[in-house]
Amino acid sequence: MAATTLLFIAAFLFYCLHPTEAQIGVCYGKIGDNLPSSQDVVNLYKSNGIKAMRLYFPDQDTLQALQGTNIELMLGVANENIESLASCSCAAKRWVRRNVLPFGSLIKYVVVGNEINPSDKQASSVLPAMQNIIYALNASQNSNNLNDEIKVSTAINTNLIKNSYPPSNGQFQDLSYITPIIDFLNSNDSPLLVNIYPYFAYINDTQHISLDYALFNAPEVVFTDPNNGLDYKNLLDAMVDSVYAALRKAGANHPRVIVSESGWPSRGGSAATMDNAKAYYENLANHVKQGTPLMAGQPIETYLFAMFDENQKQGASSERNFGIFYPNQQSKYGQLNF
Repeated sequence: MAATTLLFIAAFLFYCLHPTEAQIGVCYGKIGDNLPSSQDVVNLYKSNGIKAMRLYFPDQDTLQALQGTNIELMLGVANENIESLASCSCAAKRWVRRNVLPFGSLIKYVVVGNEINPSDKQASSVLPAMQNIIYALNASQNSNNLNDEIKVSTAINTNLIKNSYPPSNGQFQDLSYITPIIDFLNSNDSPLLVNIYPYFAYINDTQHISLDYALFNAPEVVFTDPNNGLDYKNLLDAMVDSVYAALRKAGANHPRVIVSESGWPSRGGSAATMDNAKAYYENLANHVKQGTPLMAGQPIETYLFAMFDENQKQGASSERNFGIFYPNQQSKYGQLNF
């Protein structure tokens, strides 16, 4: 049997056993002083058909409001708590007992940290914290095999990738940091979560990146990867595929990538307009169901950033204008295709 046929069969069997959902969730950030109550937010998710939420820390009001819904949850371990969970397995057990076990049927992922870089003080604690969370899930007598149902991972940003053009050249900047994490993901059949923002890539390199390419509006192929012949018409596909390439180079057995954040601001910066943001969110929600050129036909589980404009976020003005809803619960862009 030809090697290409064997590879096809192996890939087919893998995706039959590891189906990728065409799921689009929304990140629920809470850095604002004018946001609705947690119950109102959960009701807003339900009324708009949003079936998945990313929550950056275990806010008890939100967890309670989610009880009895069909909304799946990506639950974060806040960056400031990583070191304590890494240093003591008992702390991880307490965290799991309080924040996971009562809500286990809701939780799909536990995310240990958001956008930790190798130079950050928490970097050496990310993997031990992930290991302690898994240990706590295994150790709980009431877990009902939650360690099989709940995947533990971390969310990185694309700053950890270098040589991302063409996508097949993608590789990680710091293998000493990421390789043990990838080994953990391999051992536990967990995906890597990646925050991917064509917006920032575009505004940082408008000389080489067109707005249409960043907004999924390019009318034809923008470039062909010379290493594999794959055609690219939008920037998100290229960024996702560069992560897949980096994962394979770093030893991932069956790499899976989830876009744990992606969005476009409606004001406050270059190209940050209502029209551009509306186009991005609408096109993103439709496109990720198709997969990327490297993973054609495999939908990308994706979380839009974010539910609301958050008026207390630090940084550039654009950081406070990524919401798909206003704090008064009115939609900015009409009904998106969740």
